[in-house]
Amino acid sequence: MQTQLADFIKDTPQGREAESILRKCVHCGFCTATCPTYQLLGDELDGPRGRIYLMKQILEGATPTEKTRLHLDRCLTCRSCETTCPSGVHYSRLLDIGREVVEQRVPRRGADKATRWALRTLIPQAGLFGLATRAGRMVKPLLPAALKNKLPDAPPAGVWPPPRHARRMLVLDGCAQPALAPAINAATARVLDALGISLTTAAKAGCCGAVRFHLNDQQGGRADARRNIDAWWPAVAAGEVEAIVMTASGCGVQVKDYGHLLQDDPDYAEKAARIAALTKDVTEVVAAEEPRLLELLGAMAARAPRPVAFHPPCTLQHGLKIRGVAERLLTAAGFALTPVRDSHLCCGSAGTYSLLQPEIAERLRDNKLDALAAGGATCIASANIGCITHLQAGTATPVRHWIELLDERLTRRA
Repeated sequence: MQTQLADFIKDTPQGREAESILRKCVHCGFCTATCPTYQLLGDELDGPRGRIYLMKQILEGATPTEKTRLHLDRCLTCRSCETTCPSGVHYSRLLDIGREVVEQRVPRRGADKATRWALRTLIPQAGLFGLATRAGRMVKPLLPAALKNKLPDAPPAGVWPPPRHARRMLVLDGCAQPALAPAINAATARVLDALGISLTTAAKAGCCGAVRFHLNDQQGGRADARRNIDAWWPAVAAGEVEAIVMTASGCGVQVKDYGHLLQDDPDYAEKAARIAALTKDVTEVVAAEEPRLLELLGAMAARAPRPVAFHPPCTLQHGLKIRGVAERLLTAAGFALTPVRDSHLCCGSAGTYSLLQPEIAERLRDNKLDALAAGGATCIASANIGCITHLQAGTATPVRHWIELLDERLTRRA
């Protein structure tokens, strides 16, 4: 795609990256076939190709409008288009650049501005978010349905094994997950402990930065990245840990991108690249220990299979490019994975998207739940807290993190 960037961005790092991405696009339209919003809305401007044209015009000097911003807002950043694209167009990075420019040119007003401020202020602060979650659960029957559905009951986390192995890894607590589903990281710690790996946290690490970054507070997102790097660096520099584990695939995408996000920061570029290289989704960690896992499971894997439908989060399959791994591990553990149509499509969670675009998000969720239920599963498994919470709000079928199912099988409870 031929591009003539405007002077305001032409010679900047963002401009050079945008131009490189735009030049790869051959406008073939394959991306529209796998775009969830295009499938729902049928508008070219609500698909990747149309949004690319919008961003190209803006970067070439056209004046954006609120309608321009709406089409960019409606994008889930699911990255299904990147998986489909034969030319390797890094659409999500172009979208980050385009959204930042539009945000500066078309300021938000009223309730939209206030809502986004509240989300990027509340969610990244785990302590504050935890207090709000506990308060919300106390008055849950009185809350509007939209909020009530976002507050699932949280089962106790259970025992977190003390560090006792030579092999050690760090895990990111995150911001929303400790309050919404504290059992996920504890289950991960138990599974890895059984595999001979001790899992620990760094007290000062917090939100990965995705919430603020994707709400167009990109500098705030980078500040979150720097804080996490500072929290993890002493253990990394001392060679005390071999990996940084992500139990939410959305966080994994963000942390694995730290090297890119901070590439122009002379104080953090090298550290960020090192942290990104050490970051692993929990699927990668457990899969690397699969022989030992199968040995531990033993006869448990041969039990009467329990039908489970697996929803691969977009951040796992399109962002991290990890496909089929959690499914293989669940099958090895004796679960029967039911077929799920259109498994490449987003469930509608997409970080804060389900709060900001509820109508589209609920339509996508309903479609996804229909597909997940079609095979008769008695449980739905996924790999990201946002997807788990969003799906659970629309069904009575239990929705769990896959590592919790593996933990229960290893501890003879399932």
